[in-house]
Amino acid sequence: MKLIWQSKLVLLVVLPFAAASVVLETHWWAVNCWPVAVWAVGLSLLLGLAGLRLGAATPAAAFCGAAITASLIFSTVTFSPSEALVYAPWHTALVPVLAVFLLTAVTTRLGRVQKQRLGTAERREGRSAAQVAANLGVAALVSSEFAQSWLSGAGWLAHATPALPFAVGVAALAEAAADTVSSEAGQVLSLALGSRPRMITTLRQAEPGTDGAVSLVGTLAGVAAAGVVAGVGALAFGGGLALFWISSAGGVFGLFFDSLLGATLERRGWLNNDAVNFLSTASAAAFALGLLAVLPHP
Repeated sequence: MKLIWQSKLVLLVVLPFAAASVVLETHWWAVNCWPVAVWAVGLSLLLGLAGLRLGAATPAAAFCGAAITASLIFSTVTFSPSEALVYAPWHTALVPVLAVFLLTAVTTRLGRVQKQRLGTAERREGRSAAQVAANLGVAALVSSEFAQSWLSGAGWLAHATPALPFAVGVAALAEAAADTVSSEAGQVLSLALGSRPRMITTLRQAEPGTDGAVSLVGTLAGVAAAGVVAGVGALAFGGGLALFWISSAGGVFGLFFDSLLGATLERRGWLNNDAVNFLSTASAAAFALGLLAVLPHP
Protein backbone atom coordinates (compact mmCIF):
# COMPACT_ATOMS: atom_id res chain seq x y z
CA MET A 1 0.00 0.00 0.00
CA LYS A 2 2.94 2.35 0.55
CA LEU A 3 3.44 2.54 -3.23
CA ILE A 4 -0.17 3.44 -4.02
CA TRP A 5 1.10 6.85 -5.10
CA GLN A 6 2.63 5.19 -8.16
CA SER A 7 -0.76 3.88 -9.24
CA LYS A 8 -2.24 7.34 -8.73
CA LEU A 9 0.61 8.87 -10.73
CA VAL A 10 -0.01 6.50 -13.66
CA LEU A 11 -3.68 7.40 -13.57
CA LEU A 12 -2.86 11.11 -13.40
CA VAL A 13 -0.58 10.85 -16.43
CA VAL A 14 -3.05 8.91 -18.57
CA LEU A 15 -6.66 9.73 -17.67
CA PRO A 16 -6.67 13.56 -17.98
CA PHE A 17 -4.96 13.27 -21.36
CA ALA A 18 -7.42 10.63 -22.59
CA ALA A 19 -10.46 12.52 -21.28
CA ALA A 20 -9.34 15.83 -22.80
CA SER A 21 -8.59 14.11 -26.09
CA VAL A 22 -12.03 12.51 -26.21
CA VAL A 23 -13.83 15.78 -25.43
CA LEU A 24 -11.93 17.75 -28.07
CA GLU A 25 -12.06 15.04 -30.72
CA THR A 26 -15.75 14.34 -30.15
CA HIS A 27 -16.56 18.01 -30.64
CA TRP A 28 -14.40 18.30 -33.76
CA TRP A 29 -15.77 15.17 -35.40
CA ALA A 30 -19.36 15.97 -34.39
CA VAL A 31 -19.05 19.22 -36.34
CA ASN A 32 -17.10 17.88 -39.30
CA CYS A 33 -18.13 14.24 -39.58
CA TRP A 34 -20.66 13.15 -36.95
CA PRO A 35 -20.65 9.37 -37.78
CA VAL A 36 -17.03 9.14 -36.61
CA ALA A 37 -17.94 10.72 -33.25
CA VAL A 38 -20.93 8.42 -32.80
CA TRP A 39 -19.02 5.25 -33.68
CA ALA A 40 -15.97 6.07 -31.57
CA VAL A 41 -17.84 7.08 -28.42
CA GLY A 42 -20.58 4.48 -28.80
CA LEU A 43 -18.29 1.50 -29.33
CA SER A 44 -15.96 2.60 -26.54
CA LEU A 45 -18.87 2.82 -24.11
CA LEU A 46 -20.09 -0.61 -25.19
CA LEU A 47 -16.65 -2.08 -24.54
CA GLY A 48 -16.55 -0.44 -21.12
CA LEU A 49 -20.00 -1.77 -20.28
CA ALA A 50 -18.98 -5.24 -21.44
CA GLY A 51 -16.01 -5.20 -19.08
CA LEU A 52 -18.25 -4.07 -16.25
CA ARG A 53 -20.92 -6.67 -17.02
CA LEU A 54 -18.37 -9.49 -17.17
CA GLY A 55 -16.83 -8.45 -13.89
CA ALA A 56 -13.52 -7.72 -15.58
CA ALA A 57 -13.44 -4.10 -14.40
CA THR A 58 -14.72 -1.84 -11.67
CA PRO A 59 -17.03 1.04 -12.68
CA ALA A 60 -14.08 3.47 -12.53
CA ALA A 61 -11.96 1.09 -14.61
CA ALA A 62 -14.76 0.71 -17.17
CA PHE A 63 -14.95 4.50 -17.54
CA CYS A 64 -11.17 4.77 -17.79
CA GLY A 65 -11.03 2.00 -20.39
CA ALA A 66 -13.80 3.59 -22.44
CA ALA A 67 -12.02 6.96 -22.41
CA ILE A 68 -8.69 5.45 -23.47
CA THR A 69 -10.35 3.33 -26.17
CA ALA A 70 -12.19 6.34 -27.59
CA SER A 71 -8.96 8.33 -27.58
CA LEU A 72 -7.21 5.51 -29.45
CA ILE A 73 -10.01 5.24 -32.01
CA PHE A 74 -10.00 8.97 -32.69
CA SER A 75 -6.20 9.00 -32.96
CA THR A 76 -6.17 6.22 -35.54
CA VAL A 77 -8.91 7.44 -37.88
CA THR A 78 -7.08 7.64 -41.18
CA PHE A 79 -9.83 9.18 -43.29
CA SER A 80 -10.54 12.84 -43.84
CA PRO A 81 -14.04 14.28 -43.27
CA SER A 82 -14.65 14.27 -47.03
CA GLU A 83 -14.24 10.49 -46.95
CA ALA A 84 -16.72 9.95 -44.14
CA LEU A 85 -18.81 7.48 -46.09
CA VAL A 86 -15.95 4.97 -46.15
CA TYR A 87 -15.06 5.34 -42.47
CA ALA A 88 -14.93 1.93 -40.80
CA PRO A 89 -14.25 1.50 -37.07
CA TRP A 90 -12.60 -1.86 -37.74
CA HIS A 91 -9.75 0.02 -39.42
CA THR A 92 -8.85 1.78 -36.17
CA ALA A 93 -7.21 0.84 -32.86
CA LEU A 94 -10.54 -0.59 -31.71
CA VAL A 95 -9.55 -3.96 -33.20
CA PRO A 96 -6.26 -4.50 -31.30
CA VAL A 97 -7.84 -3.10 -28.12
CA LEU A 98 -10.67 -5.61 -28.48
CA ALA A 99 -8.10 -8.38 -28.97
CA VAL A 100 -6.35 -7.35 -25.74
CA PHE A 101 -9.69 -7.30 -23.92
CA LEU A 102 -10.70 -10.77 -25.09
CA LEU A 103 -7.31 -12.38 -24.51
CA THR A 104 -6.94 -11.00 -20.99
CA ALA A 105 -10.56 -11.72 -20.03
CA VAL A 106 -10.33 -15.37 -21.10
CA THR A 107 -6.94 -16.14 -19.57
CA THR A 108 -7.77 -14.34 -16.31
CA ARG A 109 -10.66 -16.76 -15.81
CA LEU A 110 -8.58 -19.77 -16.83
CA GLY A 111 -7.98 -22.03 -13.83
CA ARG A 112 -9.41 -19.52 -11.38
CA VAL A 113 -9.84 -22.14 -8.63
CA GLN A 114 -6.15 -23.06 -8.74
CA LYS A 115 -5.14 -19.40 -8.71
CA GLN A 116 -7.34 -18.75 -5.68
CA ARG A 117 -5.56 -21.55 -3.83
CA LEU A 118 -2.24 -19.95 -4.72
CA GLY A 119 -3.49 -16.50 -3.75
CA THR A 120 -2.71 -15.08 -7.20
CA ALA A 121 -6.24 -14.77 -8.61
CA GLU A 122 -7.40 -11.35 -9.75
CA ARG A 123 -9.86 -9.52 -7.53
CA ARG A 124 -13.46 -10.59 -8.10
CA GLU A 125 -14.56 -6.99 -8.63
CA GLY A 126 -12.21 -6.79 -11.61
CA ARG A 127 -9.35 -4.51 -12.58
CA SER A 128 -9.00 -1.03 -11.15
CA ALA A 129 -8.77 2.18 -13.15
CA ALA A 130 -5.04 2.39 -12.44
CA GLN A 131 -4.51 -1.12 -13.81
CA VAL A 132 -6.35 -0.23 -17.01
CA ALA A 133 -4.37 3.00 -17.37
CA ALA A 134 -1.10 1.15 -16.75
CA ASN A 135 -1.86 -1.39 -19.49
CA LEU A 136 -3.47 0.82 -22.15
CA GLY A 137 -2.21 4.31 -21.34
CA VAL A 138 1.09 4.22 -23.22
CA ALA A 139 -0.67 3.09 -26.40
CA ALA A 140 -2.97 6.11 -26.17
CA LEU A 141 -0.08 8.51 -25.53
CA VAL A 142 2.10 7.30 -28.41
CA SER A 143 -0.87 7.10 -30.79
CA SER A 144 -1.94 10.69 -30.11
CA GLU A 145 -2.07 13.17 -32.95
CA PHE A 146 1.02 14.96 -31.63
CA ALA A 147 3.08 11.77 -31.44
CA GLN A 148 1.92 10.51 -34.84
CA SER A 149 2.62 13.87 -36.46
CA TRP A 150 6.16 13.74 -35.08
CA LEU A 151 6.64 10.19 -36.31
CA SER A 152 5.21 10.89 -39.75
CA GLY A 153 7.49 13.91 -40.11
CA ALA A 154 10.61 12.04 -39.07
CA GLY A 155 13.13 11.78 -41.90
CA TRP A 156 13.71 8.08 -41.36
CA LEU A 157 9.99 7.42 -41.94
CA ALA A 158 9.66 9.60 -45.01
CA HIS A 159 9.20 6.63 -47.34
CA ALA A 160 7.26 4.38 -44.97
CA THR A 161 3.60 3.51 -45.46
CA PRO A 162 1.19 5.81 -43.57
CA ALA A 163 0.16 2.97 -41.25
CA LEU A 164 3.66 2.01 -40.11
CA PRO A 165 3.99 4.62 -37.31
CA PHE A 166 1.02 2.92 -35.62
CA ALA A 167 3.37 -0.01 -34.90
CA VAL A 168 4.57 1.87 -31.80
CA GLY A 169 1.11 1.92 -30.23
CA VAL A 170 0.32 -1.63 -31.34
CA ALA A 171 3.55 -2.81 -29.70
CA ALA A 172 2.39 -1.34 -26.38
CA LEU A 173 -0.95 -3.12 -26.71
CA ALA A 174 0.81 -6.36 -27.69
CA GLU A 175 2.91 -6.18 -24.52
CA ALA A 176 -0.17 -5.58 -22.36
CA ALA A 177 -1.77 -8.74 -23.73
CA ALA A 178 1.45 -10.76 -23.60
CA ASP A 179 2.10 -9.87 -19.96
CA THR A 180 -1.35 -10.88 -18.74
CA VAL A 181 -1.57 -14.03 -20.86
CA SER A 182 1.92 -15.24 -19.92
CA SER A 183 1.20 -14.74 -16.22
CA GLU A 184 -2.36 -16.05 -16.06
CA ALA A 185 -1.99 -18.94 -18.51
CA GLY A 186 1.52 -19.75 -17.35
CA GLN A 187 0.41 -20.39 -13.77
CA VAL A 188 -2.31 -22.81 -14.84
CA LEU A 189 -0.32 -24.63 -17.51
CA SER A 190 2.74 -24.98 -15.29
CA LEU A 191 0.63 -26.59 -12.57
CA ALA A 192 -1.02 -28.89 -15.09
CA LEU A 193 2.38 -29.99 -16.43
CA GLY A 194 3.88 -30.33 -12.99
CA SER A 195 6.61 -27.75 -13.65
CA ARG A 196 7.66 -24.68 -11.70
CA PRO A 197 8.66 -21.28 -13.05
CA ARG A 198 12.17 -19.91 -12.69
CA MET A 199 13.42 -16.45 -11.82
CA ILE A 200 14.49 -14.59 -14.94
CA THR A 201 17.59 -13.25 -13.18
CA THR A 202 18.95 -16.39 -11.50
CA LEU A 203 17.04 -19.26 -13.20
CA ARG A 204 16.27 -20.65 -9.74
CA GLN A 205 12.88 -22.29 -9.26
CA ALA A 206 10.18 -20.11 -7.73
CA GLU A 207 6.57 -20.39 -6.66
CA PRO A 208 3.93 -19.66 -9.35
CA GLY A 209 2.94 -16.01 -9.25
CA THR A 210 6.30 -14.80 -7.92
CA ASP A 211 7.33 -11.44 -9.36
CA GLY A 212 9.95 -12.00 -12.05
CA ALA A 213 9.34 -15.75 -12.35
CA VAL A 214 8.89 -17.07 -15.88
CA SER A 215 7.96 -20.44 -17.35
CA LEU A 216 8.43 -21.85 -20.82
CA VAL A 217 4.71 -22.44 -21.40
CA GLY A 218 3.81 -19.02 -20.01
CA THR A 219 6.40 -17.29 -22.16
CA LEU A 220 5.22 -19.11 -25.28
CA ALA A 221 1.63 -18.15 -24.47
CA GLY A 222 2.69 -14.53 -24.03
CA VAL A 223 4.59 -14.51 -27.32
CA ALA A 224 1.53 -15.95 -29.05
CA ALA A 225 -0.70 -13.27 -27.50
CA ALA A 226 1.68 -10.54 -28.69
CA GLY A 227 1.52 -12.05 -32.17
CA VAL A 228 -2.28 -12.10 -32.16
CA VAL A 229 -2.56 -8.43 -31.16
CA ALA A 230 0.15 -7.44 -33.65
CA GLY A 231 -1.57 -9.46 -36.36
CA VAL A 232 -5.00 -7.94 -35.91
CA GLY A 233 -3.39 -4.52 -35.62
CA ALA A 234 -1.59 -5.02 -38.92
CA LEU A 235 -4.84 -6.11 -40.56
CA ALA A 236 -6.80 -3.21 -39.08
CA PHE A 237 -4.30 -0.57 -40.21
CA GLY A 238 -3.23 -2.25 -43.43
CA GLY A 239 0.37 -2.13 -42.25
CA GLY A 240 1.39 -5.49 -43.67
CA LEU A 241 4.19 -7.70 -42.40
CA ALA A 242 6.39 -4.75 -41.43
CA LEU A 243 3.89 -3.50 -38.86
CA PHE A 244 3.27 -7.05 -37.65
CA TRP A 245 6.92 -7.94 -37.04
CA ILE A 246 7.87 -4.60 -35.51
CA SER A 247 4.94 -4.52 -33.08
CA SER A 248 5.37 -8.23 -32.26
CA ALA A 249 9.05 -7.70 -31.48
CA GLY A 250 8.20 -4.72 -29.32
CA GLY A 251 5.58 -6.69 -27.43
CA VAL A 252 7.94 -9.61 -26.77
CA PHE A 253 10.74 -7.27 -25.66
CA GLY A 254 8.34 -5.59 -23.23
CA LEU A 255 7.28 -9.00 -21.91
CA PHE A 256 10.83 -9.85 -20.86
CA PHE A 257 11.44 -6.32 -19.58
CA ASP A 258 8.35 -6.69 -17.39
CA SER A 259 9.77 -9.88 -15.86
CA LEU A 260 13.13 -8.20 -15.28
CA LEU A 261 11.50 -5.27 -13.48
CA GLY A 262 9.41 -7.70 -11.45
CA ALA A 263 12.46 -9.69 -10.38
CA THR A 264 14.43 -6.61 -9.37
CA LEU A 265 12.70 -3.33 -8.61
CA GLU A 266 9.27 -4.74 -7.78
CA ARG A 267 10.61 -7.46 -5.47
CA ARG A 268 12.70 -4.87 -3.66
CA GLY A 269 9.60 -2.77 -3.08
CA TRP A 270 10.69 0.12 -5.29
CA LEU A 271 7.93 -0.27 -7.88
CA ASN A 272 4.39 -1.58 -7.65
CA ASN A 273 2.67 -3.65 -10.32
CA ASP A 274 0.97 -0.70 -12.01
CA ALA A 275 4.27 1.13 -12.40
CA VAL A 276 5.90 -2.03 -13.75
CA ASN A 277 3.11 -2.52 -16.30
CA PHE A 278 3.26 1.11 -17.42
CA LEU A 279 7.04 1.02 -17.84
CA SER A 280 6.88 -2.33 -19.63
CA THR A 281 4.39 -1.10 -22.21
CA ALA A 282 6.57 2.00 -22.61
CA SER A 283 9.61 -0.22 -23.23
CA ALA A 284 7.67 -2.12 -25.89
CA ALA A 285 6.77 1.14 -27.63
CA ALA A 286 10.37 2.36 -27.35
CA PHE A 287 11.74 -0.88 -28.80
CA ALA A 288 9.32 -0.67 -31.74
CA LEU A 289 10.33 2.96 -32.25
CA GLY A 290 13.97 1.91 -32.31
CA LEU A 291 13.22 -0.73 -34.94
CA LEU A 292 11.40 1.85 -37.04
CA ALA A 293 14.49 4.04 -36.85
CA VAL A 294 17.03 1.42 -37.95
CA LEU A 295 15.18 -0.94 -40.28
CA PRO A 296 14.53 -0.22 -43.98
CA HIS A 297 10.89 0.50 -44.77
CA PRO A 298 8.79 -0.50 -47.77
